[in-house]
Amino acid sequence: MKVLIVEDDALHRAYLNEAVRAALPECDTVFEAENGLTGEKLAREQRSEFIVMDLQMSPRNGIEAARTIWKERPDTHILFWSNYADEANVRGIARIVPEGAAYGYVLKSASDERLRLALRSIFIEGQCVIDREVRGLQQKSLGHAKGFSDSEYEILIDIALGLTDRAIARRRNLSLRSVQNRLQQLYEKLGVYQPVGEDAEEGRFNLRARAVTVALLRKLLNHNALERAEAELEQWLERKPGTTSNRRSASA
Repeated sequence: MKVLIVEDDALHRAYLNEAVRAALPECDTVFEAENGLTGEKLAREQRSEFIVMDLQMSPRNGIEAARTIWKERPDTHILFWSNYADEANVRGIARIVPEGAAYGYVLKSASDERLRLALRSIFIEGQCVIDREVRGLQQKSLGHAKGFSDSEYEILIDIALGLTDRAIARRRNLSLRSVQNRLQQLYEKLGVYQPVGEDAEEGRFNLRARAVTVALLRKLLNHNALERAEAELEQWLERKPGTTSNRRSASA
């Protein structure tokens, strides 16, 4: 059994190496990679079926590396191991997990025993293991507890990228009215509004900018999510006729 550890912190790699060997006596080889790019290469060369993956790495983060690995080998078992339980990461992973894949999301704050059980459950028993805090975010992302639908989250991403209502409508194949309705739903769920009353200053907030700020503070968005979104936007712009004019309208 071969296990690949993809983690940019040397101390964390050493800890994971020990944890893997303690939890998995079946494991005879442990490979280590310091970022997602190297992780992809090692996974391909060694045909690794079992991977422990950090999320926040450069030059390629864990979600992008996992996307590539799963495209090439959908049966790969991946345990995501991260400091962060935020909706941006939960949604990013949900978008790339192949149907029926065994994977997990365990926080770095979890106990040694929790990590050991996760390793055995995912790699040996083929089960999915999600920490309780992360599971709560998954439920919200499915639309419960005032969570955001996928379509609403797409609009949030698009306004964070600076797209106008008309550009969003073209990109998402929606009417302008539909985009504006979803924006209002976003503002309501984020608690973003213009104050009213005699003491309120007219136009105190730019609601789009305020919505993005609140989303960042609530960890609905993060650097990795915006990095992925920017790359997808570039691809969309390249596919559209009149790319130069599209770029100008997107940033207007």
